[in-house]
Amino acid sequence: MTTRAKTFTYETGLRWDKGLEGIASAPGKPDIRVSAPPEFKGPEGQWAPENLYVSSIESCLLFTFLALAKSRKLDFTAYHSQAEGLLEPVMGKLVVSTVIVRPTITVRDDDGREKALAIVESMEANCFISNSVESEIVIKPEIVVASE
Repeated sequence: MTTRAKTFTYETGLRWDKGLEGIASAPGKPDIRVSAPPEFKGPEGQWAPENLYVSSIESCLLFTFLALAKSRKLDFTAYHSQAEGLLEPVMGKLVVSTVIVRPTITVRDDDGREKALAIVESMEANCFISNSVESEIVIKPEIVVASE
């Protein structure tokens, strides 16, 4: 007997607004103003596809961490991260070749530190988005033990 995997569909829309700007939408969610990045003649101060791409990887890794932390009963008090994507020419095309994510996770004790490191080591393999992209994903964690 085979188990059928669940499938999900995610819908988005996009409409051109002006110049190199558009409005991204998804059913039941607030719109997001998007543009080409400034280095490609887009205006300053708006989300670009490159930002959204890096953020989707970073946020998926967060939610993967949260799911794994819950299932492994990790007692942590904080998680925040920074991420950067490197856009560079590869074989004649510009690609986001590498995404580096630097999570900082605060735990209560040394046992939590070891659990958190084990979870971080399995985050990428369990993240739906990182499993779906060709960019190299590099996770550089900092695990902090909270001082009492």
